Amino acid sequence: MAIRQTRPSAMSGTGPYVTTPREDLVTVMLASLLIGGSLADAWAHSNLASELETFFTPWHGLLYGGFAATAAWTIWLAFRRRGGTPRWWREGWPAGYALGALGAVGFLAAGVGDMLWHTIFGVEVSLDAVLSPTHLLLAVAGTLLVTSPLRSWWASGTTRSRALTGLASLGLGSIFGVLLLSHTTAFRSTAATRAYDFVTGSPSHLEASYGSARYLATTLILLIPVLLVLRRRAVLGTATAVLGAIFIFQLAQFNFPATLTLAGIGATLGAFAVDVLAVRLDAVRGPDAPLRLPIVGALFGSLVWSGHLLGLAIGDGVRWPVELWTGNVVLAAIAGAMIGLVASPPSKPVTTA
Repeated sequence: MAIRQTRPSAMSGTGPYVTTPREDLVTVMLASLLIGGSLADAWAHSNLASELETFFTPWHGLLYGGFAATAAWTIWLAFRRRGGTPRWWREGWPAGYALGALGAVGFLAAGVGDMLWHTIFGVEVSLDAVLSPTHLLLAVAGTLLVTSPLRSWWASGTTRSRALTGLASLGLGSIFGVLLLSHTTAFRSTAATRAYDFVTGSPSHLEASYGSARYLATTLILLIPVLLVLRRRAVLGTATAVLGAIFIFQLAQFNFPATLTLAGIGATLGAFAVDVLAVRLDAVRGPDAPLRLPIVGALFGSLVWSGHLLGLAIGDGVRWPVELWTGNVVLAAIAGAMIGLVASPPSKPVTTA
């Protein structure tokens, strides 16, 4: 069934409809409160660990207050159609919002589970907080909830009129998606600023190996949301929204350490360069050009981490040997090209006479 653009006051009958840009904007604003509460809670875990002895903290209050507002608004968008859609809880969801409602239910269930978990096992303060099962469920459910405007944007044909809320939702969802993988991302690594001793198995070797793995893992993680949008069309700000949102969230959690902040700014500027080139490539070669996504993936891996390493160099100096830091950029570019190839739509079959 085709998606129908219908104003809320005129909605009748059954079937999916697309929210108005204003409704998506409200969702983004409320989802920002949820992400802000998540940041407050993450900051408290990182800076006030010794004071967190119970589930009932002001930080959790901000987190679950933002969730309640976002969930209530999401449910209201379907409930307001109950006159024309008797089974509104099944058929009244705007396009893209049914998964958001599922995320709201999952977040509530995971929140209750998290309260019980804290009561039984205490408050996590380090890697245990990252891998807590209830926290993982909260992250998955939260991602579904805050990305409703993104799916609404896709349902409307990825139109320019909804690009702002779509990209904002993409950035917010990326934060939740990466929140509990933060220990594996390069945004918290300064390994390249420390000298490498060329001794296999030494602490220096292990740190450099872990730092290299972070660049590769972060490339693969961040390219997923970027390519989900670029597979449809190149939109200026896509990679920038993902990089900028995650960079701000992760470094605010640790009060913006100077060197990592410069590295994050460099990576975000690299992401903006990727956006500019992706839009330009589509304009010159067309959105159906061969190897479109592999090219963008390679640009992402090379430009983002070149910017990151440049920021580290300005902040504290890069002390890795040239083979190590250039090799990581090249490896990220290759990985980006490969995941871009996997994400590319299948080629049209060749017809023969």
